Amino acid sequence: MDNAIQKADVLLEVKGLKKFFPITKGLLRRHVGDVRAVDDINFYVREGETLGLVGESGCGKTTAGRTIIRLYEATAGEAFFRTRILSDTSEERVVDIFKLNKKDVKAVRQEIAMIFQDPINSLNPRMTVSDIIAEPMVIHGKFHKPESEEVILRLLERVGLLPDHMKRYPHEFSGGQRQRIGIARALSMNPRLVICDEPVSALDVSIQAQTLNLLQDLQRDFHLSYIFVAHDLSVVQHISDRIAVMYVGKISEMAYGETLYTQPLHPYTEALMSAVPKADPKYTSDRIIMQGDVADPSNPPSGCYFHPRCSYAKDICTQQSPEFKEYAPDHFASCHFAGELKLRGI
Repeated sequence: MDNAIQKADVLLEVKGLKKFFPITKGLLRRHVGDVRAVDDINFYVREGETLGLVGESGCGKTTAGRTIIRLYEATAGEAFFRTRILSDTSEERVVDIFKLNKKDVKAVRQEIAMIFQDPINSLNPRMTVSDIIAEPMVIHGKFHKPESEEVILRLLERVGLLPDHMKRYPHEFSGGQRQRIGIARALSMNPRLVICDEPVSALDVSIQAQTLNLLQDLQRDFHLSYIFVAHDLSVVQHISDRIAVMYVGKISEMAYGETLYTQPLHPYTEALMSAVPKADPKYTSDRIIMQGDVADPSNPPSGCYFHPRCSYAKDICTQQSPEFKEYAPDHFASCHFAGELKLRGI
């Protein structure tokens, strides 16, 4: 087996992932620059765990998820995935998703599914619920009546919908129900990894809780691994085992949830934690107000991208980009002073 994945329980390992979108100008569409949506990130996902990918809007977390599943083509980097589909035997095989041809990418997508943010636009309004859930099986040549119809019925029941809903259309459902249809579609090929792209951000708060609990139940029952993309810290804390914090295309810190929330190593994480509301009417907020604006990914600052807004920044921060390294077991940070600063968590 390829030594790209060092630990036996790691399902996906991403190394040096970059995704730049070109900026063109003039009638000849001359290339004048790039938007660095994802700029050299590293992370891994273990089997059966949830990795939360959190950050402000525009930080690149959704782009990272879509690049892994090859909806976008990576500019650079590697994504090693432990697959059974491309193996000639029952043994697992580690492949670099970014180096696969179109046929193999299609095959691997049986094991990597995606739940999209907008349950309205992600469902074809001209297809019935039954056809929507069956579509992945049809694409991969796995739809066989009546076995597949039984699978659809079981999935509908498992996500909290009724058999009568099979012949209805997406516009006949509420937002929460539409998202459940999207979840059932994602599970139709029995995947190993599901990329959840802000699956609850478009839902009411009460429906969010139900959907999160459903995702956790499905993870347990189907032995799933999740990459959970979100911007709501409380949602990420509820569902994630480990959390990676992104800022302007880079991962600033990654650790287990409790460690990240109580013992942050990066000033950006500290500022985010200070903004989490407390369920105590007597609590006096001590929020850290960051100066300036989020860096422009098409023209990022030199050195550490966060240094213009960081109260701890020194000369080295403006000149040299910090290394993303491990300071404690499973606790990574990208800061020149990560081991020295005394930062407060929740």
